Amino acid sequence: MKSRFLLILLIACTLPAALFAQKRLTEATITYDIEINTANTAPKAADLLDGAVSVIYLKGNSSRSEMISSLGSQSTIVDGKTGKVTILKEYGDKKYMINLTADNWKASNKKYEGVTFTYENEFKTISGYNCQKAIGTLTDGSTFTVYFTRDLVPVNKDFQYLNKDLPGLAMQYEAGMGKRKVTYTVSSINFNLVPAAKFDLPKSGYRVMTYEESLEGSSNQ
Repeated sequence: MKSRFLLILLIACTLPAALFAQKRLTEATITYDIEINTANTAPKAADLLDGAVSVIYLKGNSSRSEMISSLGSQSTIVDGKTGKVTILKEYGDKKYMINLTADNWKASNKKYEGVTFTYENEFKTISGYNCQKAIGTLTDGSTFTVYFTRDLVPVNKDFQYLNKDLPGLAMQYEAGMGKRKVTYTVSSINFNLVPAAKFDLPKSGYRVMTYEESLEGSSNQ
């Protein structure tokens, strides 16, 4: 019995340290600071997004992503049980609730399907985590840079479709916002329990639309 215990202890000591450091991310609140990269041609537009943040709430297979700026807020709630997605937009006195099926959600992220990553031997520390550089390539040939940590592996990756195929959590990444390129950088991660109420949908006060109706509305603007 003693020899068996020593054998198990020996095996445990020889396993990579990263294996023990790796954490399955099932519940957390992740805050990303947003930096707008824009040319001097429209500095005022960029100023409106100064101080914007993206807050991600993870609970099991469900998620809520909130984009908050001086212009207003937009929340995307993914129901891990049904695969349905709800987008809440609040800009001034205008409030919209857009309901998407799982197929709608996939269609809205079509440009991010088939993203491939090449991993580089370049690292930096972000919010205390060792992060590796990767270059993502979309099917249209465009590229973006991301730094991710293998120490945190989200169970649900639909909240960040662009980076869902990474073997860890994206801690800093580039993304498009209209004609601008923005950089998201994690400023904090809180592992406290996320209230279930975060995923409740409002009962009133919003104009309810289907995904198709939202597309029609944007094309008419």
